[in-house]
Formats: sequence, structure tokens, C-alpha cells
Amino acid sequence: MAVPKRKMSRSNTRHRRSQWKAVAPNLVTCESCRQPKLAHIACPTCGTYNRRQVLEV
Repeated sequence: MAVPKRKMSRSNTRHRRSQWKAVAPNLVTCESCRQPKLAHIACPTCGTYNRRQVLEV
């Protein structure tokens, strides 16, 4: 297993970790019930996906 030869400086560590951001999920409106839902996932409210009923709610 690779082991670093030198200690990474605090500024380099923080610069690398600055990219570890949590992002809010992109919500879209459901075409049938107009509720917010995750994209490319069946609507948990009405059970439709791509204008078809796929889940029984």
C-alpha cells in the first residue's frame, strides 16, 4: 500500500477538502400531480413515471 513520504501541509489539505461540498438534490415538478420529485424517479405522491402509472399508491 502506498504511504506518503511527506506530511501534507494544512493549506494543501484544506484546498483539497474544499471540493467536498454537499449539494441539494435537483427537484422537478411531476407532470400529473405538480408535486416536487427527484428527476428520473417515479413520483412518490402519485406513482407515475414518464406519464405512465408505474406504482400503486
